[in-house]
Amino acid sequence: PSFKKLTMSLSMSNTALRNTVRRVATRQFSSAASKSSASSSNNAALLTGLATLGGLIYYNQQVAAPSTALEQSKDVLSVDDRIAAEIESEKQKFATYWPRSILILFGPPGAGKGTHGPKIEDMMGIPQLSTGDMLRAAVAAGTEVGKKAKAVMAAGGLVSDDIVVGIIRDRIKEDDCKYGFILDGFPRTLVQAKALDEMLAEEGAAVTKVVELNVPDEVLEERICGRWIHKKSGRSYHIKYAPPKSMVSGEDGKPVAESMKDDVTGEALMQRPDDTATALVKRLGGYHSETVPILEHYAPKGIVKSVNANQKMDGVWGEILAALARGAK
Repeated sequence: PSFKKLTMSLSMSNTALRNTVRRVATRQFSSAASKSSASSSNNAALLTGLATLGGLIYYNQQVAAPSTALEQSKDVLSVDDRIAAEIESEKQKFATYWPRSILILFGPPGAGKGTHGPKIEDMMGIPQLSTGDMLRAAVAAGTEVGKKAKAVMAAGGLVSDDIVVGIIRDRIKEDDCKYGFILDGFPRTLVQAKALDEMLAEEGAAVTKVVELNVPDEVLEERICGRWIHKKSGRSYHIKYAPPKSMVSGEDGKPVAESMKDDVTGEALMQRPDDTATALVKRLGGYHSETVPILEHYAPKGIVKSVNANQKMDGVWGEILAALARGAK
């Protein structure tokens, strides 16, 4: 009966369909498919697509087609082409990027993490976790580890690696992380990387991909020093590559600060205090000295992928997709 309910849900809206499939596919799909009798390859492909929406990759199995319950639901299975195409798209996505993806995204300031991180998040349906955001959320929620962090910060101290790892442990137990997550800003040191590995091992998981966005230092100066941001939303602009619509240049060719407005809200943009050539030298020195040991730590596992981020955006995105694909070399 539950599996019949699953097939009947095809007449529901797309959002409701996704939610229904995810709830019952894990429990019902395997047994129902094994009891089916061979008939229609189209229905077999459709059932395979439904399973992948729930995180089950049966795309390489000989899925026998309709059982008696499905025979009675032929009209329901006659979904329109748009939904069928979307199901097929979801099937291919999970077939390519499954199993659970635990991704660490590295890149020096200005490499494009802020641009491509959200795209990965949207494409794979997994959240990008910022240690700063998680820390603030834990403190606000008054969790046990959040209380420890608050006490340390109130005393003017630095939050320890153990506390940060504890915050991550709590966060990844939430429902939106069940298919994976992207870590941004952690680990920053080899000690943190090892602590992360130990924590994930306790959860029966491990880092699956480490992607580094590579850009020559001399190129980064132009990117960083031309960057303006909208503080509330985090939207980023660049005077050369992505200027706001309101930008006006002065006689010296530089943008007039008063003209730098957010395209969406019309609010003033700002430059970060450390987005200067002088500060960048120090930031890059720290990044290289801290990141190389982490990459060397994960390299023997065959999960470190380097992306040339010094090219057009489409090219960078293409390399990122290739790096994320299951079995990528």
